[in-house]
Amino acid sequence: MRRLIGLVFLVLLVFGQAIGQQAQPLTDDPVLEKRLNNLSKELRCLVCQNETLADSQADLAEDLRREIREQMRAGKSDQEIINFLTQRYGQFILYRPRVTPTTYLLWFGPFVLLLAGLALLFNYIRKRRDQIEEHPLTVVQRKMAEELLSPDSGKDSA
Repeated sequence: MRRLIGLVFLVLLVFGQAIGQQAQPLTDDPVLEKRLNNLSKELRCLVCQNETLADSQADLAEDLRREIREQMRAGKSDQEIINFLTQRYGQFILYRPRVTPTTYLLWFGPFVLLLAGLALLFNYIRKRRDQIEEHPLTVVQRKMAEELLSPDSGKDSA
């Protein structure tokens, strides 16, 4: 039993170490690391897809950050690096895609759907309103309603 507990503890310790591992800066240049961090906030992790490259702990994100560091050391500007990555991975690598003819649906599609839905809703409400016919209560129906709603009506049945 003691061996089993020791083995479980060892496994948890090893996996906890692997899972909790934080990305360490690969250079001692704080200016380069700050520039890398700012640029990687504008790029999407291709594995996580809903995280920026700066926030992701995926192996591919580490590789991309390493590639960006190498390009920064080579003297490339941020725009040159972004152009290289978009040429290699497409517009999807950008965390905030540019407005281009290929991304019109992405940018404007939700608004078009919202407007179309509102137009359908208003059209439906207008048609339903036109279909409603008013039928005033007859004298007998009004008297029955008054009897049901009067405060004295509940005392008779008790």
